[in-house]
Order: sequence, then structure tokens, then C-alpha cells
Amino acid sequence: MIEREHAPPEINTNVPSVARVYDHFLGGKDNYAADREVVAEVIKAMPPGWRPSTSALDNRAFLRRAVRYLVREGVRQFLDIGSGLPTQGNVHQVAQAAHPDCRVVYVDNDPIVLVHARALLARDPGTTVITADVRRPSEILDDPVVRDFIDFERPVGLLLVGILHHILDHEDPRGIARRLVAGVPPGSHLVISHFRDPGPEHPEESALAARRERIFTERLGVGRWRTQEEIVSFFGDLELVEPGVVPLQEWRPEPFDLIDKHEIYHTFVGGVGRKR
Repeated sequence: MIEREHAPPEINTNVPSVARVYDHFLGGKDNYAADREVVAEVIKAMPPGWRPSTSALDNRAFLRRAVRYLVREGVRQFLDIGSGLPTQGNVHQVAQAAHPDCRVVYVDNDPIVLVHARALLARDPGTTVITADVRRPSEILDDPVVRDFIDFERPVGLLLVGILHHILDHEDPRGIARRLVAGVPPGSHLVISHFRDPGPEHPEESALAARRERIFTERLGVGRWRTQEEIVSFFGDLELVEPGVVPLQEWRPEPFDLIDKHEIYHTFVGGVGRKR
């Protein structure tokens, strides 16, 4: 953990951050008391015995499977937007294990993410990191580092994993995804994972989603559990890769993957779309 006295001055450790809360959900050490308090509130709102790492680990596993799929489809360059704190099985590690020529640009606006990412990636010529906000997609696509690192004549993997549910409705998450997709060539893919309100089909999980949304909104100012229809709409006119937008564990599970339909199984979904 970065001790408070060693934290960069631009990091306010008294205010929780999405990246650090997620790090704590994953069992990481790069978080502070304010972040851990948010997780503690979520745990109190959940059924007894619920493991706080459950959804976060599902999300990381989905990301790894999606990246490997994209590499098999010929994608060799990735924009990981809202990448969060480095953890085991980072995008560049997964992609380069599948094909050594893969290149990854990590994008985040959280200072602590940039501190860790730059230290981790310093010796890897196939990766870089920039400071940018997903709410301003044109700035990401036009960033000189991105333009130099990514060949926009070749397919790109756009990774919006666990980020759009932290974009409020008035910030136009659908428009953000649309503008990013418009900036990449045919053959590119968009990967999204997102909190979902499963509605009356799974009423108990829907109630749990509402509790967590309230906590996230009150403590982080962001966090939307959207409907299936809203999430699918983020893919626009892309061709959805089978099996579509589904609970994370159901998206192309690999051999020996076990499906664990836990308490909030239907409240976190993912999918991949291909630009024709």
C-alpha cells in the first residue's frame, strides 16, 4: 500500500475513489480508509456470507477471456479506458501471452492509477499510459501518445470494462461509446461490462442492486445499475458476438470454468461487439 505520507500530493486520501474501492474489492492493498469504508457499507447491505470479491473477480475473468478472444480474432492493439489499478492478469500480460506483438494503451484519470501504472510499465515497450477521462472520448483518440502508439488503420480493441456504469445518464454513456467506436476502423471490437438491474425477473437481486446503487451514489457520486436494454444500446449497430450481453460468467466460459450463480449473479453483465 502507498502510505499516506508517501502519496502524491494530488491524491486526496480522505475521499474514496472508484479505482481504490475496486482495488479493495479485489483484495488489493492500494487503498485507504475512506475506500474501505465504502466496501464495508456494501458488505452490510448484502446477505450474510457474501464475498466482496465475487463480482470483481468475475469482471477480471471476463476481461481476460474477452482479450484472448480479440487476439484470436486478429486484434493486436488495445485501448483500456478506465483501466483502474494494476492487478494480476493485466490486459498487456494477457494479450502478450496470446501474441507477443500486442500493444496496450492504459487510460485513466485517477492519479494513483497513473503512479502505479507508470512504475509497472516502465520497462515494457508494448505498453503505455495516459491521463484522460472517458467523458471526453475525442481527447483520448486525439492524444499524441495514442496516435503514435496505435495504428488506426488496423483493428483496435476498445475496452470499457467496469467504467460506463460510473458515467451518469446526463453524461451520455451511449454517446461516449458511439464516439469511440466511430474513431476506430472496421474489424475493431468494443468490450463492455456493466452493472445491471435485472428487474422483476430476479426481484431479490434487483433489490440488492438498488441498495448498492444508493451506497455508490451517496459515497462515490457515481454508480448506475442499468437495464438490459440500456446496456445493449451502448453497442449501437455493432455486431454482437455470441452469446450477446449476458452475466459475466456466461460469456464464453473456458474449459474447467465453473458457473457459480451467487447472490448477485444477474446484476453484472458483459458483452463484445464487432465493427463491420
